[in-house]
Amino acid sequence: MTSRTLLALGAAVLAFAAGTVGSDALAAGGVAPAAAAEDRSDVADPVQPLIRVTDRELRRVDTVELDAESLVLRHADDTVADVPMRDARSTVSLLNRLLGTPSRTQTAVGDGGACFPAGTTYTWGGAVRVAALRTPSAVGNAVEIRVLKDSVRGRTGDRVELTGPDGVQVGDDVADEIATAPRSDKVSFGSGDSRAWQLLLEAGWAPDERSTGDDPTGDDPTGDDPRAEHDDATDGPTHDTGEDAQGTNGVSALTNDTEVTVIGSPMPVHARRSC
Repeated sequence: MTSRTLLALGAAVLAFAAGTVGSDALAAGGVAPAAAAEDRSDVADPVQPLIRVTDRELRRVDTVELDAESLVLRHADDTVADVPMRDARSTVSLLNRLLGTPSRTQTAVGDGGACFPAGTTYTWGGAVRVAALRTPSAVGNAVEIRVLKDSVRGRTGDRVELTGPDGVQVGDDVADEIATAPRSDKVSFGSGDSRAWQLLLEAGWAPDERSTGDDPTGDDPTGDDPRAEHDDATDGPTHDTGEDAQGTNGVSALTNDTEVTVIGSPMPVHARRSC
């Protein structure tokens, strides 16, 4: 593996260790400090009620799926809860009930690198990491979520599967998906046989009219503009989600060669930092 690939993956790991990526998370908004998430107060947007799921329903959950704009709790093919990423309180509360008590870390502005917001990061079993932001991003998400393993043990002791869209999991080989994805949906790091990739699995979080091209919603894991060294962005974007400094946002997979190592949302491709 080349030094460029190692540097890119190392930068990505640093970002996840801090619990968040996203340089616009300091935009003004209506989400109060996330430190109170576990006592179910002052975190979620007051307009949006806490999503309620009974203990009986929650015990049936066998899969947690990270989509572009929500976290979906499923039992087989049935949806138990579809939690929008604008609702930090419900996200943290339901995962606490499903997976048990998380480790918790307070992150100050700038922890882990420039543009990192303040917030509280919750991690369950080293497998699911939720950064509850003190203020929402410009597109409205109050949490940023990373899936680091293919499963995690739930509160009851049973394993809960962790996936991205279409069942993609950490550890999967996505060579075929990388080969067939349009250039606007992927970024390569490294060269020759030693490549790592960011692959957009599902687009979402379109910037609204108040967003600006100089205020990106996330970061390229290398911290560099991928257009400067790669030709992956030469084709036009396939999604009308702001192919500018904000990139195309959504849920993405990071790979080591073609094996998935992290699934995260929001995580835009072809985004350029300027903060």
